[in-house]
Amino acid sequence: MIINITSCSKNESSVKSALQSETTSMEDNVYKEVGLRKYNPPIEVHFVREMTDSLQGLLDNLPDETLNDNRWSNLFEEVLGVHMNNEWVESGEIFALKLNHTISSGEIPDIIKVNADQLRILYNDGLIEDLTQVYEEYATPLTKAIFSQEGNAPFDLATMEGNLMAIPVTGSSIEEATYIWIRTDWLDSLGLEAPKTIDDLLKISKAFTTEDPDQNGEDDTYGLMLSNYLWDPIADMEGFMAGFEAFPRLWVEDESGKLVFGGIQPEVKDALQELQKMYKNGEIENEFYYKNGTDVKEMVVQGKLGMFYGEQGSSSFLEESRKFDKQAEWQAFPIVSGAKESAKVPLKYSTSEFFAVKKGFEHPEVIVKLINLYLEKVWGETAEFDTYHSSPLPVWQLSPVSPYPARKNLEAFRQIDYARKNGDMSQLTIQAKHIQTFVEKYLKDSVESFWGWERTYGENGAFAILDQYEKNGQFLYDKFTGPPTATMLERESFLVDLQHETYFDIILGSPIDEFDNFIEKWNKLGGEQITKEVNAWYTHNK
Repeated sequence: MIINITSCSKNESSVKSALQSETTSMEDNVYKEVGLRKYNPPIEVHFVREMTDSLQGLLDNLPDETLNDNRWSNLFEEVLGVHMNNEWVESGEIFALKLNHTISSGEIPDIIKVNADQLRILYNDGLIEDLTQVYEEYATPLTKAIFSQEGNAPFDLATMEGNLMAIPVTGSSIEEATYIWIRTDWLDSLGLEAPKTIDDLLKISKAFTTEDPDQNGEDDTYGLMLSNYLWDPIADMEGFMAGFEAFPRLWVEDESGKLVFGGIQPEVKDALQELQKMYKNGEIENEFYYKNGTDVKEMVVQGKLGMFYGEQGSSSFLEESRKFDKQAEWQAFPIVSGAKESAKVPLKYSTSEFFAVKKGFEHPEVIVKLINLYLEKVWGETAEFDTYHSSPLPVWQLSPVSPYPARKNLEAFRQIDYARKNGDMSQLTIQAKHIQTFVEKYLKDSVESFWGWERTYGENGAFAILDQYEKNGQFLYDKFTGPPTATMLERESFLVDLQHETYFDIILGSPIDEFDNFIEKWNKLGGEQITKEVNAWYTHNK
C-alpha cells in the first residue's frame, strides 16, 4: 500500500483537535494508549445499522438490552466517552435500498459501512475523510497487529490516489479456502480410496453415480454437486476448476508479468468441457442450475449426493444429513489437480466492506478508537471474552464494529493439535478451550449436534488440511487488490453475469467454442479496458 502522508495537513489538524478534546487526566482513562483515551466532554456518533435475522434473534434473547442500549454501547460510553446513536435501522432489501439512497443524497451519518463500489462513489463525490494519518496515530499495537494478518491487501482496497479513505472490515481469506467433501461410507462401500489427483476424483464421481453406493438398488445418486451460484461457499465450481489450473475469479500474472483475468484463460475451457461430460453422463444433478443452497442441503439430507467442493463451514451444513442417516460419514479432503505438485488453492481477499467517515466530522479518529476497544475487550490483555463476545450468545453482534484476527481459528486449531499430540490441554487459550470442549462433546459424549465441530477442528478435520495448505505454500491469492476501477464500476456486474451465463450454457451442452465467443464479448464489452486499468494499478503498486 502506498499512502501519501505528505498531503495530510487538514487531517493532521483533525488529529490535533481530537487530542485537545480528550482529557489529560490519566485518572479518567482506563487505558494509557492515545487510541483508547476518553473524550472529555463526551461526543455523540451517528451510525446506521442493518437488523439481520441473527441480530434480531440475539436481541430476542436479551430482554434487558436493545440495539441502542446494550453492553457494548455502555462500554464505549464508559471507557471512550462515545455515545452511540443509530439514525435508522432497517432489514434486508429495505436496508440496502435506504443505504443507497443515503449515499446518493450525500446526507450520510458520521460513520457509514459500505461496499467497495459505494466507497468509490463516496470518494468521487468528496463526501468522506482521509483516514491516513488517523490510522497511523490512533490504531493501537494490537489493532495494527491484527489488521496486518491479511497483509496490505485490505488497505489497498480502501486506498484512493495514495490516501486511506476508509478502515477495511477485515475478514479471514484463508477460511474461504475450499475442500472436497466426500461421503467416506460410500468410498468404503465401493472399495475406493480418497482422491490424490483430478483423475481419481473423476473416477469417484462416476462410481458414485453408476455403482449404487448407498446399495438401495436404485439409480438415484450423483457424483458431484453444483448449485445455481457457481462460486457458492457450498457446492461451488472454483475448487474443481483449480484441478485444471483454472482460476476463474482471480487476476493472475501471465508469463510477461502482466495481470490477466483468470476467467477467460484456456484452462477454464478444459474444465468446462469436463463438467459438460459429467453433466451429460448424469453425474451432476440435471436441474442444478435451479437449485440454491437450501435445495442442495435437502439433497444431502435425502442421501442423494456423494461429493462437492465447499468451505470449512460445510460441516455444519452436513450435520443435518446425519439426523436421517447415522451412517452418513462426510470428511474434508484437500483439493486435487492433474499436476505432480499440490493443487493451488484460489483465494480472493475477503474484505468487502469498509467504514468511512463523513467529510467534516470533527472526530474522524473515533472509528479507530471504537475498533481498538472492541479488539482489546475480546482479544487483548484485558479481554472479557465471555461477556463481550460469546456469553455463550453471540453478543459481539451488538457492537457496530466487530473485527477479529484473521488467523484466530487456524491458530486455535494449531494450539489444540499441539496439545492433542502432547496430551496436555491446560495451556489452551479461551477460544481454543471452547472449541475443544465442543469437539469432545462429540468424541467423548457422542452428542450428535457437535459432529460438525469434530469434522472441522478434529485431528483429520478441515483445519488440519488448511494447516497443510499454508505450510505447503498452496494459496494462490488474487493479484488485483485495488479499489474498483472506473470501468469496473460501470461494466463489471454485466461481465460477471455474462461469465455465469456462458459457463452454465456450456455445462448444459452448448458447443465448447462458445467459450471463445465469450472471450471476444468480454473484451469488447469492457474487459479489455478493465485489464488496462488493472495493469496500470499493478504497475504503480507492485
